[in-house]
Amino acid sequence: MQTFKFTAIALGAATLVACGGSSNDDVPVANSPQLTLQITATQNFPGSYGEVGAYERLSGTLSGELDPKDAKNAVIQDLALAPVNARGMVEYSTDFVMLKPKDMRKASGVLRYDAPNRGNILTMLNPTSNPGDAVYLERGYVVLYAAWQGDVPKSTPERLTAQVPVAKNADGSSITGPYRAELVPQSATSTMSLPGGVFNGSMLPYEPASLDNTLPGYTLTKRINESDVRQPIAAAEWKFANCTQAVPFPGTPDPSKVCLQSGFDPLYLYELVYVAKDPKVMGVGLAGLRDTVHFFRNAQADAAGMANPLAGRIQHTIAQGTSQSGNAMKTFLHLGFNQAVDGSRVFDGMFAHVAARQTHVNTRFAVPGGGGGLRTDHTAFGQTAPRGLDKDYYDEISGRSGGVMRRCSESNTCPKFFLGLSGTEFWQLQGSPVLTNASGTQDLVQPDNARIYYYASTQHGGAGGEASISFAPSRSVYPSGTVVHFNDTFRALFIALEEWVVEGTAPPASQVPQLADGSLVRPDQVRFPVMQGVQWPVNGVATAIPRFNYLARYNDFELLDFGPQYLPQDEAGIATLQPPVQTGQHYAILVPQVSPRTGLTLAGIQSVEAQAPLGTSIEFNYVSDERLVDLANLAGSYIPFHHSLAERMAAGDERPSLEELYGTQEAYVQAVSRAAQSLIAQRFLLPADAERIIDKARQTALFDE
Repeated sequence: MQTFKFTAIALGAATLVACGGSSNDDVPVANSPQLTLQITATQNFPGSYGEVGAYERLSGTLSGELDPKDAKNAVIQDLALAPVNARGMVEYSTDFVMLKPKDMRKASGVLRYDAPNRGNILTMLNPTSNPGDAVYLERGYVVLYAAWQGDVPKSTPERLTAQVPVAKNADGSSITGPYRAELVPQSATSTMSLPGGVFNGSMLPYEPASLDNTLPGYTLTKRINESDVRQPIAAAEWKFANCTQAVPFPGTPDPSKVCLQSGFDPLYLYELVYVAKDPKVMGVGLAGLRDTVHFFRNAQADAAGMANPLAGRIQHTIAQGTSQSGNAMKTFLHLGFNQAVDGSRVFDGMFAHVAARQTHVNTRFAVPGGGGGLRTDHTAFGQTAPRGLDKDYYDEISGRSGGVMRRCSESNTCPKFFLGLSGTEFWQLQGSPVLTNASGTQDLVQPDNARIYYYASTQHGGAGGEASISFAPSRSVYPSGTVVHFNDTFRALFIALEEWVVEGTAPPASQVPQLADGSLVRPDQVRFPVMQGVQWPVNGVATAIPRFNYLARYNDFELLDFGPQYLPQDEAGIATLQPPVQTGQHYAILVPQVSPRTGLTLAGIQSVEAQAPLGTSIEFNYVSDERLVDLANLAGSYIPFHHSLAERMAAGDERPSLEELYGTQEAYVQAVSRAAQSLIAQRFLLPADAERIIDKARQTALFDE
């Protein structure tokens, strides 16, 4: 059994101490959960930031306890089966990194929590590499990164991991159950690692209960496209093993790998179903995050006298998660973890960025790293929790009631909430059900505490600029990437969320496509202008981009049945049907309509690159192998405008040329400046970012003058 030493002040007493309670308040409550703070490193952080001055970086670990009898923990799957210590508590620990002003008197009182993505810190807010991020430090933020995901290996010192318990039967024996992994080889190989999937290759896998793959419950199949019939692979042809050139099939037995005698072919999607053992109580990670933020916001010190480095300096907390970790923040909210153990609110604000779904962190044999990527995870956990935000949201497809904010509404702990969506979230990650009813016939009215912002003509990863575009015809049909991006928009919106939380200043209204005005439509109703005759350099050679041929390809969203022990509303419970039963009932998927002139989308926040475009940024791309009916993974595409009217007329391209749009370099710079000033006025762009964008336009020579 995992054990940790706990000497921290009880969580219930921590708030009283921070609020100036009497000496009796400093005494930990008997049998209350406790926390231990350990700071392992303190380093200077580069730079100096306005009046706030210097920052420092703290690294460490918080070790904690959960009371399995506390009703606020009751939602955690398998918590009752987790080992307990002598005090009857379930133990966990979480790595953290913190950026804080050296002089905390200059801190603003805002703690920003950035959720790691599969254990990775996505942005260290380093203004050396990203000058725009200086704004957060100049405003005196404390920035906290703390682990929440319990299957992340400590593969590098920078990776943040959470230690969560393993559930066991009452007699201490291993719990077993069905588990499914989708294996998508990127190249021909004899061996693939578990847990599989495009995004999970480095996560800690669930071992099979037996390496004997002839037992009931063990199957391996292959198919080219998801909708194809599964082709069984005989048990004699594959093993839980590592095969190498020196030790070929059947290889060396290995519970974390699968070896295929004929080798894995990248043309195929492989699906492995087996009986797994020792499920992690993964939901403990969300409760640990709840208690970690509550500690840093409220506690003075732990019971051993270790001072909270933020003691008495935090008045407001704002969470931010991007993609998978943004989905995790929505799950955190949906499962009720924004209510602390003392009943107070954990996060005052929350920004789920490019986060269309929830994360299956609370299911038995959960693998929270999954994502709706290339040829995988479309029928995996993460598809059943509500997309609608409102507490009274009704899903007419499943017949279930209650949206993401049902629990926080009941406990009066809902945060000010932002949801950001790129175009990828509509085409590939099934994003539109947050905007409409399940049948796609009516726009939803969003809660008063929520705003949804669609970043027009963008892809999941942001990026931007023609230098970020790559063209590999062997991998995707069109040049990959988008010039329109949301990086600057996100910064402005985060400041708007801070002002809403701290000052009560209402943020800009939601900016989304709608059924009512025709800017949100069925995929086959999108109408692009003709785009053809453009060339793009590939390895120094001018290569023709294929005529844009719109196929209306998108990821479907079907109601799935994982069996009677699964709790789809909460992405919890035990899946007994793997793969799940596909019911034939489908949610409506709608996408943003585009301009017939430029091919850029009509609705949403139009960044500078959309208002003063150099080409068409498209929110999807296709894989180039004609045998694969699939979208390129989380990527958009870009088709530049022709330079002159004569060129585009000769090519038969219906879009305007750069010559027609601007004519001169100065006119282009003026168009960029007007767009930037308009966005500043709408609070979608910060002045410092506008200056950088305008300066870049001056240096982007479009015409020979």
